[in-house]
Amino acid sequence: MKDTIKIALLAIIAGTLIIQTIGQRSSGSGTMASSSVAATPSMAATPSLSSPDKKTFDPLTPPTATPVDNGPKTSIAFPVMQHSFGKIKQNSENEYTFKFTNTGKEPLVISDAKGSCGCTVPEYPKEPIAPGGSGDIKVVYKPGAQQGNQSKTVTVTANTEPAQTILNISAEVLVDPNAPKVEAGH
Repeated sequence: MKDTIKIALLAIIAGTLIIQTIGQRSSGSGTMASSSVAATPSMAATPSLSSPDKKTFDPLTPPTATPVDNGPKTSIAFPVMQHSFGKIKQNSENEYTFKFTNTGKEPLVISDAKGSCGCTVPEYPKEPIAPGGSGDIKVVYKPGAQQGNQSKTVTVTANTEPAQTILNISAEVLVDPNAPKVEAGH
Protein backbone atom coordinates (compact mmCIF):
# COMPACT_ATOMS: atom_id res chain seq x y z
CA MET A 1 0.00 0.00 0.00
CA LYS A 2 2.84 2.42 0.86
CA ASP A 3 4.49 1.68 -2.49
CA THR A 4 1.26 2.52 -4.30
CA ILE A 5 1.03 5.88 -2.51
CA LYS A 6 4.69 6.66 -3.34
CA ILE A 7 4.11 5.83 -7.00
CA ALA A 8 0.98 7.98 -7.08
CA LEU A 9 2.82 10.95 -5.52
CA LEU A 10 5.69 10.57 -7.98
CA ALA A 11 3.19 10.48 -10.87
CA ILE A 12 1.55 13.69 -9.60
CA ILE A 13 4.94 15.41 -9.28
CA ALA A 14 6.01 14.27 -12.75
CA GLY A 15 2.70 15.41 -14.24
CA THR A 16 3.02 18.81 -12.59
CA LEU A 17 6.55 19.27 -13.89
CA ILE A 18 5.45 18.35 -17.41
CA ILE A 19 2.54 20.80 -17.27
CA GLN A 20 4.84 23.55 -16.00
CA THR A 21 7.41 22.84 -18.70
CA ILE A 22 4.78 22.89 -21.45
CA GLY A 23 3.38 26.11 -19.99
CA GLN A 24 6.84 27.66 -20.11
CA ARG A 25 7.30 26.68 -23.75
CA SER A 26 3.94 28.01 -24.82
CA SER A 27 4.15 31.26 -22.84
CA GLY A 28 7.70 31.99 -24.00
CA SER A 29 8.59 33.66 -20.71
CA GLY A 30 10.99 32.68 -17.97
CA THR A 31 8.20 32.35 -15.39
CA MET A 32 6.33 29.19 -14.64
CA ALA A 33 2.83 28.94 -16.07
CA SER A 34 0.02 28.38 -13.65
CA SER A 35 -1.27 24.87 -13.31
CA SER A 36 -4.49 23.37 -12.04
CA VAL A 37 -2.53 20.80 -10.03
CA ALA A 38 -1.80 21.91 -6.49
CA ALA A 39 1.82 21.92 -5.38
CA THR A 40 2.71 19.49 -2.64
CA PRO A 41 5.45 20.03 -0.05
CA SER A 42 7.56 17.37 -1.78
CA MET A 43 7.65 19.50 -4.95
CA ALA A 44 9.53 22.27 -3.17
CA ALA A 45 12.63 20.09 -3.14
CA THR A 46 12.37 19.46 -6.88
CA PRO A 47 14.90 21.55 -8.84
CA SER A 48 13.38 24.21 -11.09
CA LEU A 49 13.43 23.45 -14.79
CA SER A 50 13.70 27.14 -15.58
CA SER A 51 17.03 27.61 -13.82
CA PRO A 52 19.41 28.86 -16.53
CA ASP A 53 22.58 27.85 -14.70
CA LYS A 54 21.67 24.17 -14.31
CA LYS A 55 21.83 21.65 -17.10
CA THR A 56 18.65 19.61 -17.06
CA PHE A 57 17.12 17.18 -19.48
CA ASP A 58 14.39 18.86 -21.47
CA PRO A 59 12.25 16.38 -23.43
CA LEU A 60 10.88 19.21 -25.59
CA THR A 61 14.29 20.25 -26.91
CA PRO A 62 15.41 18.24 -29.94
CA PRO A 63 18.67 16.37 -29.39
CA THR A 64 20.28 18.14 -32.36
CA ALA A 65 19.82 21.60 -30.86
CA THR A 66 23.08 23.52 -30.65
CA PRO A 67 23.99 24.96 -27.27
CA VAL A 68 23.58 28.69 -26.88
CA ASP A 69 26.82 30.54 -26.21
CA ASN A 70 26.07 32.94 -23.39
CA GLY A 71 29.72 33.89 -22.85
CA PRO A 72 31.11 37.39 -23.26
CA LYS A 73 30.94 38.75 -26.82
CA THR A 74 33.54 40.77 -28.65
CA SER A 75 33.94 42.06 -32.20
CA ILE A 76 36.25 41.25 -35.07
CA ALA A 77 37.35 43.40 -38.00
CA PHE A 78 38.83 42.18 -41.28
CA PRO A 79 40.31 44.99 -43.42
CA VAL A 80 39.85 42.66 -46.42
CA MET A 81 37.00 40.15 -46.50
CA GLN A 82 37.36 38.93 -50.08
CA HIS A 83 40.27 37.96 -52.28
CA SER A 84 40.57 37.09 -55.94
CA PHE A 85 43.42 34.85 -56.98
CA GLY A 86 42.86 35.98 -60.57
CA LYS A 87 43.77 33.45 -63.24
CA ILE A 88 45.21 30.25 -61.79
CA LYS A 89 45.94 26.78 -63.14
CA GLN A 90 44.05 23.60 -62.37
CA ASN A 91 45.76 21.36 -59.77
CA SER A 92 47.59 24.35 -58.30
CA GLU A 93 47.93 25.37 -54.65
CA ASN A 94 46.95 28.96 -53.90
CA GLU A 95 47.37 30.62 -50.53
CA TYR A 96 46.01 33.86 -49.08
CA THR A 97 46.08 35.19 -45.52
CA PHE A 98 43.14 37.20 -44.16
CA LYS A 99 44.28 39.49 -41.34
CA PHE A 100 41.93 40.47 -38.52
CA THR A 101 41.84 42.51 -35.30
CA ASN A 102 39.89 41.94 -32.10
CA THR A 103 38.10 45.30 -31.89
CA GLY A 104 36.09 44.41 -28.78
CA LYS A 105 36.72 44.48 -25.05
CA GLU A 106 36.79 40.71 -24.45
CA PRO A 107 39.25 38.02 -25.63
CA LEU A 108 38.35 36.76 -29.12
CA VAL A 109 37.93 32.99 -29.33
CA ILE A 110 37.59 31.50 -32.81
CA SER A 111 35.88 28.15 -32.39
CA ASP A 112 35.86 27.11 -36.04
CA ALA A 113 36.65 28.10 -39.62
CA LYS A 114 35.25 26.01 -42.47
CA GLY A 115 35.62 26.20 -46.20
CA SER A 116 32.55 25.81 -48.42
CA CYS A 117 34.12 22.73 -50.01
CA GLY A 118 37.10 20.44 -49.52
CA CYS A 119 39.17 22.48 -51.97
CA THR A 120 39.21 25.46 -49.57
CA VAL A 121 41.05 24.79 -46.31
CA PRO A 122 41.44 27.49 -43.64
CA GLU A 123 43.87 27.55 -40.70
CA TYR A 124 42.99 29.77 -37.74
CA PRO A 125 44.48 30.61 -34.33
CA LYS A 126 43.34 28.24 -31.58
CA GLU A 127 44.36 30.51 -28.67
CA PRO A 128 42.32 33.55 -27.56
CA ILE A 129 43.24 36.90 -29.12
CA ALA A 130 43.41 39.72 -26.55
CA PRO A 131 41.41 42.94 -27.09
CA GLY A 132 43.29 45.06 -29.61
CA GLY A 133 45.30 42.01 -30.72
CA SER A 134 45.41 40.69 -34.24
CA GLY A 135 45.75 37.38 -36.02
CA ASP A 136 45.65 35.60 -39.36
CA ILE A 137 43.41 33.11 -41.09
CA LYS A 138 45.39 31.35 -43.80
CA VAL A 139 43.30 29.91 -46.63
CA VAL A 140 44.65 27.38 -49.11
CA TYR A 141 42.61 26.90 -52.29
CA LYS A 142 43.37 23.86 -54.45
CA PRO A 143 41.01 23.85 -57.44
CA GLY A 144 41.96 20.36 -58.59
CA ALA A 145 40.12 19.75 -61.88
CA GLN A 146 37.67 22.64 -61.40
CA GLN A 147 37.52 25.06 -64.31
CA GLY A 148 36.17 28.49 -65.08
CA ASN A 149 35.05 31.11 -62.58
CA GLN A 150 35.02 29.81 -59.01
CA SER A 151 33.72 31.44 -55.85
CA LYS A 152 34.24 29.87 -52.39
CA THR A 153 33.59 30.96 -48.83
CA VAL A 154 35.21 30.49 -45.44
CA THR A 155 32.83 30.70 -42.47
CA VAL A 156 34.56 31.90 -39.30
CA THR A 157 32.69 31.12 -36.05
CA ALA A 158 33.71 33.07 -32.94
CA ASN A 159 32.36 34.69 -29.77
CA THR A 160 31.18 37.69 -31.81
CA GLU A 161 27.79 39.11 -32.67
CA PRO A 162 26.85 37.78 -35.17
CA ALA A 163 28.67 34.54 -34.37
CA GLN A 164 29.66 33.87 -37.98
CA THR A 165 31.70 35.98 -40.40
CA ILE A 166 31.92 35.03 -44.08
CA LEU A 167 35.16 35.50 -46.05
CA ASN A 168 35.16 35.08 -49.84
CA ILE A 169 37.75 33.88 -52.33
CA SER A 170 37.43 33.63 -56.08
CA ALA A 171 39.49 32.64 -59.08
CA GLU A 172 39.33 31.93 -62.76
CA VAL A 173 40.66 28.40 -63.08
CA LEU A 174 42.33 27.90 -66.45
CA VAL A 175 41.77 24.56 -68.15
CA ASP A 176 44.64 22.11 -68.03
CA PRO A 177 44.32 19.99 -71.19
CA ASN A 178 45.55 16.96 -69.22
CA ALA A 179 43.05 17.33 -66.31
CA PRO A 180 39.71 15.47 -66.14
CA LYS A 181 36.62 17.66 -66.67
CA VAL A 182 34.44 18.60 -63.67
CA GLU A 183 31.39 20.85 -63.32
CA ALA A 184 32.25 24.52 -62.66
CA GLY A 185 30.27 24.74 -59.38
CA HIS A 186 32.13 21.98 -57.45
